[in-house]
Amino acid sequence: MDDGLAQLAGLLRERDAIDQRIAEMTGRSARQSDVGEFLAARVFDIDLAPSTIQAGYDGWFRSGPLRGRTVNIKTYGSAADGIDISSHGCDYYLVLSGPPRRAGNARHRRWSLASVYLLDSRRLLAEFAARGVKVGIATSIRAADLAAARLYPVPAANAPFLLDERQHSMLGLFS
Repeated sequence: MDDGLAQLAGLLRERDAIDQRIAEMTGRSARQSDVGEFLAARVFDIDLAPSTIQAGYDGWFRSGPLRGRTVNIKTYGSAADGIDISSHGCDYYLVLSGPPRRAGNARHRRWSLASVYLLDSRRLLAEFAARGVKVGIATSIRAADLAAARLYPVPAANAPFLLDERQHSMLGLFS
């Protein structure tokens, strides 16, 4: 028997057990996107749509300055690699991002949160159209666009709102 395959099978069983516990906790799968939606719902008081395949948006803000607005939650290893922009409408994109990818570190990226961005979808789509940016999967986004939309860890000068201490602390658990 191949010891490497036996070891891999054992590790996958361990990972599956952890993924099962995460799914039980979140009520969704343990995929990065579903964990991100669960996290965002808790931190930003978002009422998630009952289905994880809701077209265009994942839920609605329940409180705060964006109350009632729809939001599409995106979770990436690094938002700098591009974001998925849907043809279905939403009011905002809330992007949870890990740190930028480092050269030569392609084997494993630990689940971590380095930045959170809130992008006004109408403004973003208008800017993309003006610049001739093709919209879809892995839409290229400028670092300046991300910096202007940053809520966490340090908010942009014109952030749509500021995180309170509780929200900042909750996000810090995943940094």
